[in-house]
Amino acid sequence: MATEKPKNKPFIEIIFNVALPSWILMKFSSPEYFGVVVGLIVALSFPLGYAIYDYLRTKEMNLISAFGFFSTLLTGGIALFELSVQWLAIKEASIPTLIALFTIFTGMYGKPLIAKLLLNEYMFKVGLVYEKLTENGKTDVFRNKIGFANKLLALTFIFSAVMNYVLAKWLVTSPAGTVEFNEELGHMTLMSYPVIVIPSMLMLAALMYYVSTIIKDLTGYKLTELLVEQ
Repeated sequence: MATEKPKNKPFIEIIFNVALPSWILMKFSSPEYFGVVVGLIVALSFPLGYAIYDYLRTKEMNLISAFGFFSTLLTGGIALFELSVQWLAIKEASIPTLIALFTIFTGMYGKPLIAKLLLNEYMFKVGLVYEKLTENGKTDVFRNKIGFANKLLALTFIFSAVMNYVLAKWLVTSPAGTVEFNEELGHMTLMSYPVIVIPSMLMLAALMYYVSTIIKDLTGYKLTELLVEQ
């Protein structure tokens, strides 16, 4: 019997990665509380701490978590070394851009990222899919359609890159190392959820539906029939 993979905790993730950092940056960065530097360090410690906790819990670091961890470190560096706020906008756009490039790369060389994310053996009976595709002579058709879906996945990250840049340029205008910068950074973190995260999740849900339609059309299996029993 396969060991059950630890499940994600979306509500806890939102609290540690969005709500708490934003609240601390906006409310506790002034001199009478933590101050600019300590307030920033405390705020950034929550997403960093959760990333470490999640790795220890699941015993694996996925690509998105790794980039998120790196992004948090860069944000702290920009603020602590008081670099130009232009670097913040560039940093915010660079992370999803790198993921988009990686997504395209996997589609050209190796297994497409979307197949790794949506068709993994922890969740689905992938072997049955490929057996049926081979039996029906639809393997090449499936690969082409998944390749197209992978390009759509890359577009979702490009959308995220553009919106991250726009949001950073719009909301963070004060010099790094100031109370205002921390407050604006907190506001940006909070706003990123309705402006970027939720639309991106809806896009991923649409992609999931598209992939399930491909599987049903080419194999006759519904996605629910392929779920691995836990």
